[in-house]
Amino acid sequence: VYSEADCDALHVSLDDEARCIGPAPAAESYLDIDVIMDAALKSGAEAVHPGYGFLAENPVFAEAVADAGLVFIGPPAEALRAMGSKITAKAMMERAGVPVVPGYHGEGQDLEVLAREADRIGYPVLLKASAGGGGRGMRVVEAAPALGEALEGARRESKAAFGDDQLLIEKYLDCPRHVEIQVFADAHGNAVHLFDRDCSIQRRHQKVIEEAPAPGLPEGLRDAMAGAALAATRAIDYQGAGTVEFMVDGKDFYFLEMNTRLQVEHPVTEMVVGADLVSWQLSVAAGAPLPCTQEDIHCAGHAIEARLCAEDPGRDFLPAAGRLSCFRLPRLTAYAGAARVDTGFHEGDEISVHYDSLIAKIVVWAETRKAAVQRLCGVLEEVQIAGVSTNLEFLRTVAAHPAFAGGDIDTGFIDRHRESLMPSAGRASDRVLALASLAVMVDRTRQGRETAGRSSDPYSPWHGTQGWRLNGDSRHILTFGDGADEVTITLRYRGATYVLELPGGIVNAGAWIDGAGDLVADIDGVRVKAGVARNGNDLTIMDRGTARTLTLIDPAALADQRETPSGSLTAPMPGRIVAVEVEAGTHVHAGATLMVLEAMKMEHAVAAPMDGTVVAVHYAVGDQVDEGAELVAFEGT
Repeated sequence: VYSEADCDALHVSLDDEARCIGPAPAAESYLDIDVIMDAALKSGAEAVHPGYGFLAENPVFAEAVADAGLVFIGPPAEALRAMGSKITAKAMMERAGVPVVPGYHGEGQDLEVLAREADRIGYPVLLKASAGGGGRGMRVVEAAPALGEALEGARRESKAAFGDDQLLIEKYLDCPRHVEIQVFADAHGNAVHLFDRDCSIQRRHQKVIEEAPAPGLPEGLRDAMAGAALAATRAIDYQGAGTVEFMVDGKDFYFLEMNTRLQVEHPVTEMVVGADLVSWQLSVAAGAPLPCTQEDIHCAGHAIEARLCAEDPGRDFLPAAGRLSCFRLPRLTAYAGAARVDTGFHEGDEISVHYDSLIAKIVVWAETRKAAVQRLCGVLEEVQIAGVSTNLEFLRTVAAHPAFAGGDIDTGFIDRHRESLMPSAGRASDRVLALASLAVMVDRTRQGRETAGRSSDPYSPWHGTQGWRLNGDSRHILTFGDGADEVTITLRYRGATYVLELPGGIVNAGAWIDGAGDLVADIDGVRVKAGVARNGNDLTIMDRGTARTLTLIDPAALADQRETPSGSLTAPMPGRIVAVEVEAGTHVHAGATLMVLEAMKMEHAVAAPMDGTVVAVHYAVGDQVDEGAELVAFEGT
């Protein structure tokens, strides 16, 4: 099935049959049970696989599938309902003897009750959506004065995502590890675990890098968690694939939640145990017993998955949208099964604001964790992507970080190492500037040849781009915009190569395009291969897992540019307005929330930059806005 926004999506082109189920908003397509069931029945399907999405854990959907006489490829509705509420789940886990984080899981939801419970637990506390997952409806509250606003935001986000605004409170654990156990059960009373995964590298409570097995766990703790996970599985008569998630704090572990579906990170488990978990799902749903016993399952080697997402790490991981002008993946045949890429996109696709920001999962395996980390670094360097901001360089930096290589990981890893992990805001390197300049000259040479080919005099020197001049020095001067800065490069033609005058000095270089479309350059005797994507005057240089966009300055185009009106606050990302906290004439203090945008499973508060007065509000709740749209006119005091 696909929404109107996904009519050209990769999965649609690969399907034998695909059915459109509605417009772009997920609530009107991918989360609409009636239209999905209608498509399933009209197609003649015997079963429905719910994927990774929210319907995978929705008991109403599971019941609708069963009522229609189809098979739901997942656990029974009763198990979904038991684990769907974190409040109910924690109570069941306590009865089953599974350790849980101290907190409040009661029915009372007014501010007075929750404030009293937060005081009892002790700040900092963590607000969580009872029906939620994936970081939605989650807020860390450091002190009592911030509780009211955090409750409002968590409830709003939870209601929008899950149709339920009930919250629970937990003691906030300072930088624990996030470790989960993959479990599988059938309808014949058999249940197994497939070892553990570490998912501690997170931003905004959402996973970025996962690995199996979890590094550095004492065997006693590992075995205890596996036993607790199986106890949780049996306590709810579970069937199918599931994941029991724990927070590990020193030598202690606590039940976090049970994901009653296949996890996004399941490939790392598949690679270390040599099993196809989707095949297992289909088999168990068809009524077959599990294909093996616990004694038959062994963990071999180490696997790591990195989530390539459309987001800007330098702007606090704000989601990004746009067209993939370049999307080239590693040559997997070179890794003989030790690397895989799962993706739903190909070059030219649009990254929409309507769905999750995940573009691809880059997964590697090796016999040791050290070798797996090294392989991940190498595979990430082969990815070329342009047209939309991504976390590719960030992932590469994490993988190459000494602390990550040493297994010193927990949920505070990114915040603790933020300064060394964030992409540099400095000027483009001489290497990037040289590659960009050579790319321009190679393109101009190609254009010259095409023009000559169409000319009545193809041998005229006026078609040449090699620097020939009737009088004067043979040179090209290129000016690039590099963020807020401009840099000028002079190229002097010398036979078949150029002399480039770069900010850091002079180099001799030549370049050409190879059969794969990559730019190949010789720079002072060093052979360099890089990807180049051009969009108008913007050139994105993709080199060793990094992407840097420079703008070739066109003086004529500069005359048409306009600055954002002074005194305005603009949208930092495309999205939908979910809250407007002010109106024209409102006086606010610096930091006060003016509007809240939602895009790609994330909310972003637009705050007052200083004390001042709101002059005008240009959008209302529910409006869709583009990046850069003026949201509020603001006058400082």
